[in-house]
Amino acid sequence: MERFSVSSGWKVLLADLGVPVREFLAMAQLPKDLFERRDASLASADYFRLWETLTILLGDAQLPLRILRNFSAEMFDPATFAAFCSPNLIVASQRIQQFKPLIGPMHLDIEVHPERLRLGIHFGATSEQPATALIAVELGYFVQIARMATRQVVVPLRVISPRTLEPKLAYEEFFGCTLELGDSIGLEFSRADAERPFITENQAMWALFEPKLQERLAELTRDSSIASQVRSVLLELVPSGITGADEVARKLAVSRRTLQRRLAEEKTSFSQVLHGLREELARHYIRNSELPYTQISFLLGYDDPNSFFRAFHGWTGTTPERLRHENKH
Repeated sequence: MERFSVSSGWKVLLADLGVPVREFLAMAQLPKDLFERRDASLASADYFRLWETLTILLGDAQLPLRILRNFSAEMFDPATFAAFCSPNLIVASQRIQQFKPLIGPMHLDIEVHPERLRLGIHFGATSEQPATALIAVELGYFVQIARMATRQVVVPLRVISPRTLEPKLAYEEFFGCTLELGDSIGLEFSRADAERPFITENQAMWALFEPKLQERLAELTRDSSIASQVRSVLLELVPSGITGADEVARKLAVSRRTLQRRLAEEKTSFSQVLHGLREELARHYIRNSELPYTQISFLLGYDDPNSFFRAFHGWTGTTPERLRHENKH
């Protein structure tokens, strides 16, 4: 299972919002000393549950705007500090992309075009859905970095969300543009704003931060289980129809026997990891896309759609069509 570093900024955020830490962690079903632990980390589901819990506790539709408007240096994690040390938004985005596991279960796509910079935010293929508040905060995060680092009111060209951010007028006032409803999460900035110099640029500080960031990133990677490593390899191989243990073992530079032994030590097996990933991806595609089921079956490495339908019913006790219908209602 992929894990992510717990930002020290959570304690500051909760204090600013007037949320008791122990009550919050208890409600999120997480250790009461989580924020006190050195190098604490969370699985994706736990990270999403933090945001869901915060949303439920406060019950405020404008919670993301409160967070963004009070975004301060005390909330910064090391990766965000590194972004502020950058010369402009393009480089800052590239650094955030590189060190995203130190922020949360987010992948950042960056497209630099002659006239614009496009940032695409992905929360990965997971059955857990990010809270709407988290989507709003992630979108505003990049806008606030641009504004705070340039000391200019940078206005994005486009802000795209798969869910309506309410109250819409309040969010549009914050972003400075009309919000678009779409299949993805992303922003676009003009090339001029993307290259606008950061007055917070500090190469000496970046030289100090980078080795520590690389070290922490390596620790998270090194500490990952063999099951999570198998899952990561399968994520690359499954869409091409390759689902065999031999190929995965070769990618991980171990023998098939060693791979099976290490998985057994973690009380799992290759087939369990494969089936678990396929189920997770299937739920993701069904809930978040309009892809036909035949295409989903091929993306999951099945030669025959009927094999996918039988497997899906075995995992869930229902059909892909029923799950898609339930998700829409």
